[in-house]
Amino acid sequence: MALFPIAIPKAHSLTGRITLSLLRAAFHAVQRNRGAAGIDRVSVKMFAANLDENLQALLRDLKDGSFCPFPLRRQFIPKEPGKFRPLGIPAVRDRVAQEALRRLLHPIFERLFHDASYGFRQGRNCHQALLKVLELHRAGFQVILDADIKGFFDNLPHEVILEAVAAQVADGNILRLIQKFLRSGVMEQGVFKPTTVGTPQGGVISPLLANIVLNHLDWKLHHHGYRFVRYADDFVVLCQTQTQAEEALKLVNQTLGDLGLRLSSEKTRITTYGKGYAFLGFVLSKRSRRMRDKSKRKFQEKIRQLTVRSHNLDSELIVKLNRVIQGTARYFGTRWSTVRWCFRALDSWIRRRVRCLKFKRFSYHHNRRMRTKQLAQLGLLSLESFGLATGRVARPIHVKEPLNPNPPRVSKHWLEFSDDARG
Repeated sequence: MALFPIAIPKAHSLTGRITLSLLRAAFHAVQRNRGAAGIDRVSVKMFAANLDENLQALLRDLKDGSFCPFPLRRQFIPKEPGKFRPLGIPAVRDRVAQEALRRLLHPIFERLFHDASYGFRQGRNCHQALLKVLELHRAGFQVILDADIKGFFDNLPHEVILEAVAAQVADGNILRLIQKFLRSGVMEQGVFKPTTVGTPQGGVISPLLANIVLNHLDWKLHHHGYRFVRYADDFVVLCQTQTQAEEALKLVNQTLGDLGLRLSSEKTRITTYGKGYAFLGFVLSKRSRRMRDKSKRKFQEKIRQLTVRSHNLDSELIVKLNRVIQGTARYFGTRWSTVRWCFRALDSWIRRRVRCLKFKRFSYHHNRRMRTKQLAQLGLLSLESFGLATGRVARPIHVKEPLNPNPPRVSKHWLEFSDDARG
């Protein structure tokens, strides 16, 4: 029996929809993301210097099926102390091709996605997912299956991905193109390593492929009557009793097994709203909705990297600090969060780091030599004042917050804190 329902009719002739205008729009999307160069060392700026010629060549290769992606450039980013997350950075040309492919496939699959899926979908964001969770808690769903898929992006079988896409798409050229991206391999320290499983984090099309596969899990939970919220591979199942949560755990294990995946036994647990649990960078409980400790550590590490005492305190540094501060405040400083005292403590710590940067040593005496007012005059933002200025001050947690149909734009800086949401 097929895992994924086969569409009648399937989408045909997607290759014919690849046009120069589509590739140009895809390039501008890649350009806005300001990504790094791949193994060919061609940057976005260099690609744009001969844009028409590059897009014409790319169009020809995609049309006749001769396109062959470069291996990914391996980059490791810190995940937690002693652990790193492997990213695969495609070449700019390949990112443009992936973005064009994503734009072709997105309308086909978007209408099939479950309403409880919030990750990497237009008009949906983390805050909406969190508000939905809080809404379900208020409705009486107090027992939570806090699930974590073990190495989702690294362990997702290629056969499952291709089967899920082929259930809706009949264009063989498009299916072969997806297969080429999945099997392009990576270059790590000058050594080529083939990829026989997984979809690389860092690829433009990877989030869409993840949603396509996990949509099977969404509808499985739905048909069994469970309430859940999913953001990419990070999801929680909300139940009313311990027994329901245990049954949900069995169902999730069975469904993921069909997809060639499994839950992490160390990170998956059944808990309650009273005890609290972490989701999308927050710790949610009846008492508070605060930044999780891991998120605070990541934020502080970013500040430490910018405020090394050997650096100079100048306007450029203030701009970089403000970018980190503003992104954090916009994500965590919501109307329903309880982070004011946390923000106040972090603001005090940031000012101390800046004073150490100015005077090249630490002393409480420097608080009088460089007061908070002077730091504000230099343009340094504070987390707490940002929350006050935007009206995002913590409110009593019993107040019901309706879903905002037009949510404010949230900075992508949240990705620095929400590991699970990226896989």
